[in-house]
Amino acid sequence: MFESIRKHSKIVMFLLFLLVIPSFVLVGIDASYFTEKSPVVARVDGHDITQADWDNAHRVEADRLRAQSPGIDAKLLDSPQARYATLERLVRDRVFAAAIKDLHLTTSDARLAQELQSIPAIAQLRRPDGTLDTQAYQALVAAQGLTPEGFEANVRQDLTVRQVMGGIVTSAFGTEAQRQQAMDALYQRREVQIVRFKPEDFSGKAQPTDAEVQAYYESKPAQFQQTEQATVEYVVLDLDSVMASITVPEDDLKTYYQENLDRLAGKEERRASHILINAPQSMAAADREKAKARAQELLEQVRKSPGSFAELARKNSEDTGSAPSGGDLSFFARGAMVKPFEEAAFALKKGEISDVVETDFGYHIIQLTDVKTPRRPSLEELRPTLVSELKQQLARRKFAEVAETFSNSVYEQADSLQPVAEKLKLKVQTAKGVTRDPGPAAAGPLANPKFLAALFASESIESKRNTEAVETGSSQLVAGRITEYQAAKTLPFDEVKDRARRLLVAQRAADMARQEGQSKLAAWTAAPDSATGLGAPVVIARDQPQGQPRTIIDAALRAKADKLPAWTGVDLGDQGYAVLKVNRIAERPATPEAEVAQQRQIYAQWLGTAEGLAYYELLKQRFKVQIKAPRPSSTEG
Repeated sequence: MFESIRKHSKIVMFLLFLLVIPSFVLVGIDASYFTEKSPVVARVDGHDITQADWDNAHRVEADRLRAQSPGIDAKLLDSPQARYATLERLVRDRVFAAAIKDLHLTTSDARLAQELQSIPAIAQLRRPDGTLDTQAYQALVAAQGLTPEGFEANVRQDLTVRQVMGGIVTSAFGTEAQRQQAMDALYQRREVQIVRFKPEDFSGKAQPTDAEVQAYYESKPAQFQQTEQATVEYVVLDLDSVMASITVPEDDLKTYYQENLDRLAGKEERRASHILINAPQSMAAADREKAKARAQELLEQVRKSPGSFAELARKNSEDTGSAPSGGDLSFFARGAMVKPFEEAAFALKKGEISDVVETDFGYHIIQLTDVKTPRRPSLEELRPTLVSELKQQLARRKFAEVAETFSNSVYEQADSLQPVAEKLKLKVQTAKGVTRDPGPAAAGPLANPKFLAALFASESIESKRNTEAVETGSSQLVAGRITEYQAAKTLPFDEVKDRARRLLVAQRAADMARQEGQSKLAAWTAAPDSATGLGAPVVIARDQPQGQPRTIIDAALRAKADKLPAWTGVDLGDQGYAVLKVNRIAERPATPEAEVAQQRQIYAQWLGTAEGLAYYELLKQRFKVQIKAPRPSSTEG
């Protein structure tokens, strides 16, 4: 039977086709035939955002942030808050896309070109003739992980989104009275009297027994822990270490010298004088023709008597800066003058006079008076500079190859860093007392959270094998290993008894200060005349704290001012407690006009931001946004 099927396989396939395909036509093909359905985490305008969409977007965002900041802590990128922020951005992008479609918005090619030209990094890629260096442009956008087409699509999308929000944000308007009211609330001044209850004043009453100190120690083990520490070895591969192994061949050095001599010798400079007849582009065409005719007449006079150029410039040139000196412009290099003027000046020989040259300023007659050719330094003079430049270029080209060798070696010979150090002529460095979190004195790789995370990974601690090659900077790889490890431990009571006593005394003294302050606040609120020990009246404000901590400033300005004087208290934590008496609202001095203008700008920005947020919330309602994933708490992760 099977032999029969094999001989007539084409007929069998045709029959199967007739049987199977109609069933798909009738019932359809579900996506779950091929992929597992991803749960929906949000919905915008009837379109789902799945968990897979969210994961992909967060992966792209994390990769972008790592490229921008190689030393960033990986834990921050993968925290619940960071992931939820990515989902909110994904929802926002979908909302704006729906709004763009609903409003039929688009960005023209001309507007896109204008925006691209306004980006400084791209503007710098313009050649002297005005054309764009396309290779440099491709490299610039490739550094962001994009193609030119993808980059331009992103810019076009951003411009279109600005059309959605721009009109709302820029049209926000507030009256002068509203601004004044807002700024008065922000910069209001209040006269207060303050009395502080300090913990040190209660320390003598807060002396615990040995048993109480022992109990405090046992209840707060985290305060008496010695953090985990390690002694480590590590090797660093960077451009400097690659450069140290490079020798520049003499023939390559000579070739590089010849190719770069003009650049290294400096620019040729030329000295010229000119006669200018003003004719800006805004001038009427008839007037420009008259100016050109006058310049032509002066040119004919100069050609008849070249020696009279300076005198004619003094009498006729409309360049007030150079006319008194006979039109002399001193020495200048290429790039210092407008293009038509520069081309004419650098085309002349010493002593020659140009034809009439037209620029945006008007019409010029140019006389080249001198040429300063830079001295061409010898190879020996430039040798240190050339060797350094060549080594850097060769090191950049070689780094990828050496980096692969480095990565493979620390993995394949994982019991020691010595083999890779010998192979690549690197130095094995050691450090003691290294902790999982970089200390204030940490530097170099030992201050890099990514490298420390690899060092203190459980596998690295247990096996004491090499870490993988960790990228800690641009063109920099590090690998390390733990040679000695000491786990975190709670120190014995006998070692920390005095410290435990100090901490317990400080806690009790702060509690006593707080209780005393709260008691006095209640008593003085009920009987203001009984208040004692209040400080001298002082006028405070957010922009004039008078040396007071932010908590006191905020409490003073939040106190109800409908009935003055008013009383309020502030818990200062381990600094004790403060009782405030708010006497009056002090008049604000007249604000300088320059500061008022700045405040108007700030207030307009606040209004614009508020209007933008309100409009975005309206768009979310219009497009029926649903976010099904729960928002993480502020302490989660």
